[in-house]
Amino acid sequence: MALQKTIAFLGAGSMAEALIAGVINKGVVAPHKILVTNRQNRERLAELAKRYGVRTATDKREAVREADVIVLAMKPKDVGEALKEVADRVRANHLIISVAAGVPISFIQSFFPHPVPIVRTMPNTSCHVGLSATGIALGPYAAPCHETLVRKLFDAIGITCVVKEEQLDAVTGLSGSGPAYIYFLVEAMEQAGQKAGLAPEIARRLTVQTLLGAAHMLLETREEPSVLREKVTSPGGTTMAGLEVLRTHQFQEAIQRAILRATERAKELGQLVSAKVHSR
Repeated sequence: MALQKTIAFLGAGSMAEALIAGVINKGVVAPHKILVTNRQNRERLAELAKRYGVRTATDKREAVREADVIVLAMKPKDVGEALKEVADRVRANHLIISVAAGVPISFIQSFFPHPVPIVRTMPNTSCHVGLSATGIALGPYAAPCHETLVRKLFDAIGITCVVKEEQLDAVTGLSGSGPAYIYFLVEAMEQAGQKAGLAPEIARRLTVQTLLGAAHMLLETREEPSVLREKVTSPGGTTMAGLEVLRTHQFQEAIQRAILRATERAKELGQLVSAKVHSR
């Protein structure tokens, strides 16, 4: 059954569109229950209205007044300005969902004189094909009913995991930035295939299907990746020869360092935003 809530999207970019498409296609929210607004681009609003049947508005304040749920879907640098504009329209029974990376719940709450349920999320770009891995962190005033609602929305574009807010930096480092690590690996595998004599299109097809198959093996067998790796590694065989090179070049350590550095950077960016709370 579709949610009987009006959802206002403040921001009409690609992340907003992915969530809109997901919840409509899965029947989670009816198109007429979605109100989309952005700062300037009316052509973009018209495009979304035509594509999904959603309602649009150029006045954020009116959109917020009508909504039950407010989704902050703009760039992180624009969150403060948007919240200033609508702050006096936000009620204590509103639910605010943020998809703005690095913006702390405390920063959002600081714009209101009363407690507001706020949920911070960290999807990744695979949301565009309905396969996001989304981290969800509940603010101090968010209740179990808010968690249920947010999970229902974001389950429409992939999977969800609830974590503490301080763990969202790790989510960012692992799954938020994760698709880029995979694409980097794909580039290397394709290039190696071509150097070994394969045509580019064949190297691409084989690489993508190999990754897809390995992911499905992990999901469907539920076996540890080390167990699956050992099953395909014969002593003295081709796989062992390849793995020895990866070990020599500290492949696993490099991946771990990349994820931990991305996590650290997410923390640094979050601290920059947090500093604004105290300077306001």
